[in-house]
Amino acid sequence: MEEKWKVSKVDKSRVKIKENMTKKEIRSMVVDLAWPSIAEMTLMSLVGIADMIMVGRLGPDIGPRAISAVGLSNQPLFFAMAIFRAFNVGTTALVARFMGAEEQESANETAKQNLVLVIISSIVIGLLGVLFAERIIIFMGAETDVISMGTIYLRISSIGMIFNMISMGLSAVLRGAGDTRTPMRINMTSNVINVTANYILIYGKLGFPALGVAGAALATSFSRVVSSMWILITVLRGKSIIKISFRDGYQLNKEIVRRILQIGFPASMEQFIVRSGMLFFARIVAGLGTITFAAHQIALNVMSLSFMPGMGLSVAASTLVGMGLGAKKPHIAERSGFEAQKLGIITTSILGLAFILFAPWIVLLYNNNPEVVVKGVLVLRIVGLIQPAQATQFILAGGLRGAGDTKWPLYTSALGIWGVRIILAMYFINQMDLGLAGAWLALSLDQIIRSILIYYRFKSGQWKDSQV
Repeated sequence: MEEKWKVSKVDKSRVKIKENMTKKEIRSMVVDLAWPSIAEMTLMSLVGIADMIMVGRLGPDIGPRAISAVGLSNQPLFFAMAIFRAFNVGTTALVARFMGAEEQESANETAKQNLVLVIISSIVIGLLGVLFAERIIIFMGAETDVISMGTIYLRISSIGMIFNMISMGLSAVLRGAGDTRTPMRINMTSNVINVTANYILIYGKLGFPALGVAGAALATSFSRVVSSMWILITVLRGKSIIKISFRDGYQLNKEIVRRILQIGFPASMEQFIVRSGMLFFARIVAGLGTITFAAHQIALNVMSLSFMPGMGLSVAASTLVGMGLGAKKPHIAERSGFEAQKLGIITTSILGLAFILFAPWIVLLYNNNPEVVVKGVLVLRIVGLIQPAQATQFILAGGLRGAGDTKWPLYTSALGIWGVRIILAMYFINQMDLGLAGAWLALSLDQIIRSILIYYRFKSGQWKDSQV
């Protein structure tokens, strides 16, 4: 066991915060932490894209309905996940502080408390999803021909969400400790399983029946079972930086839970605001018809790929800011955040250019319905233009969360989603008759305004005094 522990400390040594660090050293730390997360999340995004492409290719008629069913089902699932944001953001920030201060046992105890909270909450929410799936899909504004598909997908995915939340919770713990490689290895393997099972279950290969949308949900859920069991075994057997043990039973540690929720509650409320806004936004677009919503969902699906560099670098910013403050070196924390932002803008700008240039071919991968293609190309090019703003918002907000300053991202999200995106989408669609383009223009203005506000907050340095 001791030998395994020594091997696992490799990742920790790579993120050692020193007093006088050069720009090159900081960039190296950012890249070292970010690239496993970017690789992991990019593959996860590609799997989501593959899911959508596979169901979209069930035919020019069934395809748009299948895409809409999956898209409408995912929105309430994302909304339900907001509660776990409190646990995961709070845990990441707290673990990063403890590791920066070299308090290993406190980091382990934080991970243990988070795991129990996640397991209990995910079971409750997953069962609610199973019981009320049809009502939720109807509430989402699904047309009659989409309701049955969406209900099946949501019921199966709600069960899979239980395992997904366990995996995400433990991944948040390891990333806070500076270990981004273990989640990468586990989730990348899980995603390969997902794609393979998709092909078999959606189209009915190797003797299995062709299950269509239900097959996609089953494949995703199975892959999540694999990833959750793998990462759970890893931390319980002491094969990672963080070690969780239940040999002495479990006792609620009120102080650690309080600190987790104190940091994470604003982040959770931010996600509730964002996800409720996305639900409402989806309902607005769903009112434009199944074909239009299919084009909208394709654009969102492709857009998820552009999230990955920003989200990966956000993980790096969150970890390094937390460790920098824990080590009493706030200047290193600040420089790490801005270095992550620079790398994010460069990477996502390249992606944005690709979206603009290759939009028609990208949309055709999903579905060849002419109306879907025309509308999808338009909004995908809008996506390409907002990439630098999106990256800034993601990465520097991650830095603020790592510091424990989670209220500012909450405020900016509330303003951006409800004060800009929803209001302007309703105005552009209902008053100016801009259709899907109007919805995405509103989304773009939301991203730009939020990026300006988040940049201002991080630049001010007020987050350096945050207490966790």
